[in-house]
Amino acid sequence: MDSIEIRKIFEQALTGEGLDNDLLYLTKKIGARISGSVNAQRAVNWARKRMLEIAPDTVYLQEVAVPHWERGAKEKSFIRTSGQQIAMNVCALGGSIATHGLLHAKVIEVKNWAQLASLSDRELKGKIVFFNRAMDPREIETYQAYLGAVDQRSKGAIEAGKRGAIGVLVRSLTLKEDDVPHTGAVTYDINTKKIPAAAIGIKSANLLSAALAKDPNLIYSLKMECKQLPDEKSYNVIGELRGTTFPNEYVTVGAHLDSWDLGEGAADDGTGVVQVLEVLQTLTNMEKRPERSFRAILYMNEESGAHGAVQYAKEAREKNEMHLAVLESDAGGFTPRGFRVDGSLAVVRQIKKWMEFLVPYKTGEIFPNQRGIDLLPMKELSKALISLECDDQRFFDIHHSLADTYDKLNIREVKLGAASMTSLSYLILKYGL
Repeated sequence: MDSIEIRKIFEQALTGEGLDNDLLYLTKKIGARISGSVNAQRAVNWARKRMLEIAPDTVYLQEVAVPHWERGAKEKSFIRTSGQQIAMNVCALGGSIATHGLLHAKVIEVKNWAQLASLSDRELKGKIVFFNRAMDPREIETYQAYLGAVDQRSKGAIEAGKRGAIGVLVRSLTLKEDDVPHTGAVTYDINTKKIPAAAIGIKSANLLSAALAKDPNLIYSLKMECKQLPDEKSYNVIGELRGTTFPNEYVTVGAHLDSWDLGEGAADDGTGVVQVLEVLQTLTNMEKRPERSFRAILYMNEESGAHGAVQYAKEAREKNEMHLAVLESDAGGFTPRGFRVDGSLAVVRQIKKWMEFLVPYKTGEIFPNQRGIDLLPMKELSKALISLECDDQRFFDIHHSLADTYDKLNIREVKLGAASMTSLSYLILKYGL
């Protein structure tokens, strides 16, 4: 019976056109939707409208305050060496302060924290620190390569600022040999002076490194006009189906509605958004109502603080809700492999048994350590935290960049991910955990 129902789920997902239409609208009609922006609010309005069209039992908005940062005018960046001026391709890191005009300074290149520590404050004072550690191409899983380099972006401005540097450049977190810079959140410390932080494209990073080898005294110039504005009122968008037998037990499927301000937010996380809508559509249209309650959640502001997810968890705790499983899709929407699961041994064993239903669709693998940022606030509140696992070889080619656009995606892969999430949700809603 379950295998027949899951076959129907996959057939419906693979033959339907709604998911593709939703993704086209989100990426082409709305586009980039950084939290606090007009486009983010447009995305909220559209998502609510789509959920009302699907017509589950309830659709509602959950208010949340989110940060509002704007990039401003296009960044300007170049080096002067041997009498030449050479343009560099950069973008401000999310949350960075502005340079307040053109910033001119010498550059110190480092590839690890030990190198930075070996330099004196005198050597670093008044300089731009260039963090040039590349993602490791030897890693088979590119996410692991990303983890091996992302600390430069997240805490580089703090560590360089402590030592008297006046700016940081961070090698873009990608293995693709192009010159498209990749943004992402920078972190500041209240006890350390904030300094401007930018990501630099791979070709520009390599050119800068080679130029420094020839001329360590070259001058780097950078102009960024970004600004941090007051927090804005925004919303999580939630659609709910009330369970027939155990209405106080919840299963949720989510994705983040916001994106960075570059590109179209297609893979990150437009694919997750439309997969969540597809799951809600399929479960709503089933002849038999779910025995447990189901929520589709589109979180606001995963990219710079997960404020929407924190708010959802706060209200779930206050209401003393029982969550069996919270699922998230935020892995790019490429070929699904299965799921990453955090939970007790018994919970993992049960989910692993259900994966037998997904083996025929090549999406039945189970991995440890879920990777959904929006799931973390529910760690103590849910029996299982589950993230969709996708092939990631192409994800970091476009991640957080102008290249994150609809044309980079294969819609069949996105549909397979939606069907996989619907199938696992169906099983948990039916049998519990």
